[in-house]
Amino acid sequence: MKFRFLYTIVGLLLVLSFGRCAKRGTPTGGIRDSIPPIIVRSNPDNYTTNFDAEEVRITFDEFIKLKNLQQNLIISPPMENSPEITPLTTSKSIRIRFLDTLRENTTYSINFGESIVDNNEENPFEYYKYVFSTGDYIDSLKLSGKVRDALLPNPEIPVTVMLYERNQAFNDSTIFNEKPTYITTTTDSLGSFELTNLKEGDYLLLALKEQNSDYIFQPKSDKIAFVEETVTLPTDSSYTLQLFKEIPDYKATTPRHLTKNHIVFGFENSQQATSLEVLSEVPDTFTAASYWDREKDTLHYWFTPEITKDSLVFLASNNEQTDTLVTRIRELFSDSLKIDALNAGLMVPKDTFRLQANTPITAIDNSKIQILVSDSIPVNTSSRIDNQYNIIEIAFRKEYEKQYNVTILPEAFTDFFGKSNDTLTYKIRTQAVSEYGTLTLNLTNTQSFPLLVQLVNSKFKVVAEKYREENTPILFENISPGNYYVRLIYDTNQNKRWDAGRFLSRTQPEKVVYYPTVLEIRANWSLNETFNLNEKRLGPVETATDPEE
Repeated sequence: MKFRFLYTIVGLLLVLSFGRCAKRGTPTGGIRDSIPPIIVRSNPDNYTTNFDAEEVRITFDEFIKLKNLQQNLIISPPMENSPEITPLTTSKSIRIRFLDTLRENTTYSINFGESIVDNNEENPFEYYKYVFSTGDYIDSLKLSGKVRDALLPNPEIPVTVMLYERNQAFNDSTIFNEKPTYITTTTDSLGSFELTNLKEGDYLLLALKEQNSDYIFQPKSDKIAFVEETVTLPTDSSYTLQLFKEIPDYKATTPRHLTKNHIVFGFENSQQATSLEVLSEVPDTFTAASYWDREKDTLHYWFTPEITKDSLVFLASNNEQTDTLVTRIRELFSDSLKIDALNAGLMVPKDTFRLQANTPITAIDNSKIQILVSDSIPVNTSSRIDNQYNIIEIAFRKEYEKQYNVTILPEAFTDFFGKSNDTLTYKIRTQAVSEYGTLTLNLTNTQSFPLLVQLVNSKFKVVAEKYREENTPILFENISPGNYYVRLIYDTNQNKRWDAGRFLSRTQPEKVVYYPTVLEIRANWSLNETFNLNEKRLGPVETATDPEE
């Protein structure tokens, strides 16, 4: 009996034990590992001189892996063939096998950025750099600074910063064809950079925001920044570089016969006046008209009568050069007149109603343009043709919080071919003045005039601008609620637009200064701000997103 009771107690304990084991839960797994991996040895050692090995092995105290290596790895000076770095998967060591013949008497650095992480928790071994020299000593000079965007308030990151040695082989075309002597990248949102392990000498300092990361300047796709003067090392100076996209050289591309009486001519950088002359023999009745595309460097060329030749030859001329262009003529259908409104619907009272025609407009009959307010009261109108872009502009007095019905009767517009429009109708409305905000700016400590002051939205699209040749208050009215930046441009060449720089002529972009904070424009609200301009560019500024986005 005594033993039976003892067995019963033991049995109950076992049942309770199994029940507790079956209880569901999540094991804690202990304290989370937060310690990055540690290097236990390198072969050859880091900072080795007279380096002549074909490969390097770096061993860690735990299993590691390489994460996003290509985005993090920086090898300076860059090699023609990047070394083979393995393994990318789990291992306790990294092997670097060189595929290039190393330069003599040169200090190399291999920066892994944040790519080395432990296998379990991915704790990064940050910015590990393996350095060696094929000569008797390690170069130890440094150069630091910042990269800023010339037109935007904050720099794009990362940006590659480069040094080219100014030796006997260096010339202006070197950056278009050869890799630099040293490279690094910006390390933070401020655009800060530091080049290390540099040798004494004279250098060209520049930065690139590249598309294909080949360390060679591609003007059509890359942004560039440069220091005009030679940088001599050693130096205590810190440099600020302004990043910009170069405007390409003027170039005429092959024209295309688009429809029966329509040829399009493409150009690059056609900011200067471009004229076309027909060199082919054409009928005595041949006439032509042209206008520029609003969005592209494209000239729309219209002609009559129809041409039956296989091709037409043109001479394109601008202030810089002339080009002979040949267009192959095809069997195509003709165009009919089409007209589209550019800004119907909601409008600001000060804006002009604009229509875009596809064929050149040659005449307007203003008597056939009828605008009624509140469906009954006629409004006086005036109209004109913007021949540069083939836009019909219709001006009329608009008041706040009104509805306007626009009726354009047949034959109000006549095009180059004598064709006219059918009946067109549009609706326009204006909001109450209380739906908008205003901004008044007062400028102090301006360096020079003229100035172009722009109000830009969160996507840096210009929504309003004012030009000033002397210091007077700047008023922006009828601003839709949202977040905005104020951008000021020192218009040194007085052409009323911002101009980028150019490397070959060592021309820097026109200076841009941003108001140091984002401005929130509210409905039925007036802001009065003082913009204090000093010698330093203000920025970077905080970014913002419009509430409606």
